Amino acid sequence: MTRYDDAPPAQLAVPGTPAYQEATAVFNLAAPARPQAAVTARTVAEVRAAVREAAARGLPVRVHTTGHASGARRPVTAGLLIRTRIGGGVRIDPERRVAHIPAGTTWGEVAAAAAPHGLAAAHGSAAGVGVVGYLLGGGVSFYGRHTGLAANTVRAITLVTAGGQQVRASADGDQKLWWALRGGGGGFGVVTGVEIGLFPVTRVVTGAAYWPAALAPRVLDVWRAWAADAPRRVTTSLRLMRLPPVPGVPAVLAAGPVVCVDGAVLAATERDVPAAERAARELLAPLRALAAPLLDTWALTGPAGVLHAHMDPAGPVPFIGDHLLLGDLDAAGADAFLGAAGEDSGSPLALATLRQLGGAFVGAPPDGGVLSRTGAAFAYMGSGPPFGPVTVAGLVHHRTVVRAALAPWDTGRTLPSLVEDAGAPQHHLDAGAVAAVDRVRDRIDPHGLFTQDITPGATARR
Repeated sequence: MTRYDDAPPAQLAVPGTPAYQEATAVFNLAAPARPQAAVTARTVAEVRAAVREAAARGLPVRVHTTGHASGARRPVTAGLLIRTRIGGGVRIDPERRVAHIPAGTTWGEVAAAAAPHGLAAAHGSAAGVGVVGYLLGGGVSFYGRHTGLAANTVRAITLVTAGGQQVRASADGDQKLWWALRGGGGGFGVVTGVEIGLFPVTRVVTGAAYWPAALAPRVLDVWRAWAADAPRRVTTSLRLMRLPPVPGVPAVLAAGPVVCVDGAVLAATERDVPAAERAARELLAPLRALAAPLLDTWALTGPAGVLHAHMDPAGPVPFIGDHLLLGDLDAAGADAFLGAAGEDSGSPLALATLRQLGGAFVGAPPDGGVLSRTGAAFAYMGSGPPFGPVTVAGLVHHRTVVRAALAPWDTGRTLPSLVEDAGAPQHHLDAGAVAAVDRVRDRIDPHGLFTQDITPGATARR
């Protein structure tokens, strides 16, 4: 633990300046950040200086990296917002299968650094998502049925606390903080770097196949039947999509609503490729037999291909979203999902997703953090942009429609990394876990400098 009293003065940006605009940029334009002041910290020293300045001025501190989770956290309307873009780049230790990652790094950068060594990380579906927020919020990967929650791959975390101390939390140092950081909901300090475990991946069968939405009931039935006994090397999702005719969206997908099955099948070594291809065929052959897909991108490729299979938008967009963790979906559950989000439902959602869980998501490793598993069978995510006739009020109302329809299968839990709207119900920790995490916060941040940065529902602090 190191205390820094020699940090240089912080250069805080105020509204109306380019530096403020850079520091407050978010991915979800429906949840803008409007703090009193902001700073982009590119070194640990700049983080220390910003924290010291905030404490001196009595400004509560908020933290983000790429801004993808702006909608999921409390609105940023005051205080100091610190955007971390720590330099140094990703360092890979291929012998130990570990990646050293500075805060502000994206998953695309990590994947590119790990792939030459035949390694991969439990990243999400979009290259531009920041590493830190995704990991500490649980992290649901297309490798997840093999790896479990991405938070379980974290080996060490470094952060600057409210007292200006740089702390390293790991199995070898400050184990209680290490436990609380992984899924505890934030509010401990400014994370400046993480170390994560990697795993061997030589090749991946990945992609997406799309059919007209009229086939959604049949596609969903086939996919559910396959998912019941799916191998752990495969993680998939089913999506109902209403995509606008905008650049980046293939015309065949913008012509009308579609149903999509996408995902990834990993092959750790070249010897595993035939088994991976066979697993992909077992998934896709019955689906392709229903009808020829409108578009089919499933192919054998390198690990980087997983980051492009989902075709997530690269640039900022406004959207209102919701998320639930669901138990096993029987035929009635499938009908309920289609009734609330399908072609004839009147849904305003651009995307309604069922992400396959199970496999390693169920297991809790002995050294896991406060959030280390989920017993849910599926994760539901729904979102839409408030464009044209689709309004924020309409999207918020439809959230209640979906929740009512899926209530019999709703576990009552959520995963922070999948939440998109701070106004929606969230619950990922029980009362005992919240109390234990708050005790760590009381030690690390006794005066509550970072209290406003805590995920809703993850603290009893006021």
